[in-house]
Amino acid sequence: MLRRALPARPEARRILLGTLLSAIGRGLTLPFLFIYLTDVRGLTDTRAGLVIGWFGAVTLALSPVGGTLIDRFGARRVVLPCLVVEAVGTGSLALVDSTASAFAVATLIAVGGSALWSGQTTILASLTDDGERQRVFGLQFALLNLGIGVGGLISGAIVDTARPVTFQAIYLLDALSYLMPGLILLTLPHVGRRLAAAPTAGDRPSTGGYLTVLRDRPFRRLVIFGLVLTTCGYAQIEVGFTAYSVRVAEVTPRVVAWALAGNTVMIVLSQLLVIRRMEGRSRTGALAAVGAVFAAAWLVLGAAGVIRTGNALVAALGVVACAAIFGFGETMLSPVMPALTNALATDELRGRYNAMSSMIFGVSGIIGPVTAGPLIGAADGRIWVIVVVGGCLTASVLALSLRRLLTPAQDGRLTAAPAPARDPQPTAL
Repeated sequence: MLRRALPARPEARRILLGTLLSAIGRGLTLPFLFIYLTDVRGLTDTRAGLVIGWFGAVTLALSPVGGTLIDRFGARRVVLPCLVVEAVGTGSLALVDSTASAFAVATLIAVGGSALWSGQTTILASLTDDGERQRVFGLQFALLNLGIGVGGLISGAIVDTARPVTFQAIYLLDALSYLMPGLILLTLPHVGRRLAAAPTAGDRPSTGGYLTVLRDRPFRRLVIFGLVLTTCGYAQIEVGFTAYSVRVAEVTPRVVAWALAGNTVMIVLSQLLVIRRMEGRSRTGALAAVGAVFAAAWLVLGAAGVIRTGNALVAALGVVACAAIFGFGETMLSPVMPALTNALATDELRGRYNAMSSMIFGVSGIIGPVTAGPLIGAADGRIWVIVVVGGCLTASVLALSLRRLLTPAQDGRLTAAPAPARDPQPTAL
C-alpha cells in the first residue's frame, strides 16, 4: 500500500520528505501554545485566545495575495521566503514576555505561513497527475501527522510549566525544522515554476482571478462545507480541545500530548488502508462521514469532562480516545479535500484555488479560538460540546448537498460504462 501511494516522480517524493522533517518540529509545539501563553507567560485566557485569533485574521487577509503571487510568479518564489519568515517568527515565540510581543510574533508567523500551505499544495499537485493525487495527498497527511506525533512525544516528555526554558527550547527547534523543506526545494531548481505560460505582448490580459474562482458553484459549496467543519473541528484542537481537557476534564498537559500521539498512531496505522478503500468511491460521501466522525469524537471528550475527577484514569482515556477518533476522520478528509480542490481548478488559477482552500483555516482560526474560551467557561463546557457537535453534523449535510453539483469523475465515483474496446490500457482512477 505504501508503494502504491508513493508518487511516481522522485521530486514529489523529496517534497514529501521535507513535509515529514518540518512536521517533527511542528509537533513539538502544536498542543502547547495556549498553555505556554497562559500558564508560562502569564496572559489571560481571553488575551491568549485573541492572540491566536489574530494569527488567523492576518493569515486570512494575506492568503489571497499569496494565491495571486503563486499564479503569477510560481510557487517556488513564494514558498522559499515564506519558510524563512516562518522560521524566524516561530523561534521568536521563545522570547515572548507580554501581550504586545505575543501579538507581534503572531503577526510575523502569519505573514510567513499565509502562502505556505497553498504553495506546497500547488507544487505537489504540479508533480502528480489526476490518478495519483488523492493517494499522494493522503500519504502527505500521514507523513505530516507522523512527524507531529514524534514531535509531540518528545515535547510531552520534556515540557514543564515550571521551567519556561523547556518551552523556549521546543520553539527554537520548531524554527529550525521550517528550514528543512526550503533546503530540499533549493536542490530542485526546476520545481515550483509558474504553471500557466506567461502572456505575450500581443495577448489580451487574462480575466481570470478570484471572481472566477468564486463563480465556481461546486467550489463555493466545498468552501462553505470546509468553513463549518474546520471551525468546529481543526480550529478547536489548539484551544478548545486543550482547554477543555485541562480545565474541564482536569487532565495534565502530558495527557494532552499523549492524546495527540494517539491521534498520530490512528492516522499512521489507518491512512494507507483508508486511501485504498476510498478509491472509486464518492468523495462527498467521505466528507459527510468525516463530519459524523468528528461529532463522535467531541461527544467522547464531553463524556470525559463529565467523569473527570470521579475517575481520573477513565477521563484521561476519554481524552486520548477523542483524539484517536478525530484522527480517523482526518484520514478521510486529508486526501479528499485537496484532491477535489485541484480537480475543480485550472493551471492558470490553481494557486488561487489552493489559496481559497487554505483560507478556510484562516477564517476558522479566527472564530474557533475566540469563541472556544467563553463557550468552555459557560455551563462547565457543555455548551461548547453542543456547538461543536452540531456544527460537525451540519457540515455532513452540506457535503451531501455537494454531490449533485459534481461530475462522477470529480466526485471520484466509478462509472458503470465499460472501457472502450479500442483502449486496451487500464485507465487511472
